[in-house]
Amino acid sequence: MIPWAVVGAIVVMLGLLGIAVYNRLVRAKNLVEEAWSGMDVQMKRRTDLIPNLVETVKGYMHHERGVLEQVTTLRARSLAAATVEERAAAEGAMSRALGNLFAVAENYPDLKANQNFLELQKALSDIEEQLQLARRYYNGTVRDLNILIESFPSNLFASFFGFRKAAFFQIDEADRAVPKVGFA
Repeated sequence: MIPWAVVGAIVVMLGLLGIAVYNRLVRAKNLVEEAWSGMDVQMKRRTDLIPNLVETVKGYMHHERGVLEQVTTLRARSLAAATVEERAAAEGAMSRALGNLFAVAENYPDLKANQNFLELQKALSDIEEQLQLARRYYNGTVRDLNILIESFPSNLFASFFGFRKAAFFQIDEADRAVPKVGFA
């Protein structure tokens, strides 16, 4: 009689462990989805701001049409991205293009003094800051989920219930480079 009670207790404990691990996996997966949603909102805010920025700049930068077209093209590519990796690549390219746009804007004193341009530039800067925080949060939740999926004993339950590792939102090597500053 006692051995059956021990076996029953072990089965119950394993069942409770399975439930606890499964719930942790579900929580981690939902946090990743929530983090992606937050990041998606910030990226959408940025892509919504770009047409206003381009229209403001167009009036001043007649000779810089290529820069404006590049920003517009990259905005469309970012909106069409289907995977985290595609979105990360598109967002990195768009960040570089926006940096080029602001660098070229330095050559136009009237544009730099335009109140609408200054407000759009400040709004974009604020969005970029929020986007950086959202990326950091997203990557933290992805890390936590991936650790759970790869760690024992949760990896047994993760594979059984079909949990998959999530992709980190990584920037290109070109975005990692430290800008060079030179003084003439």
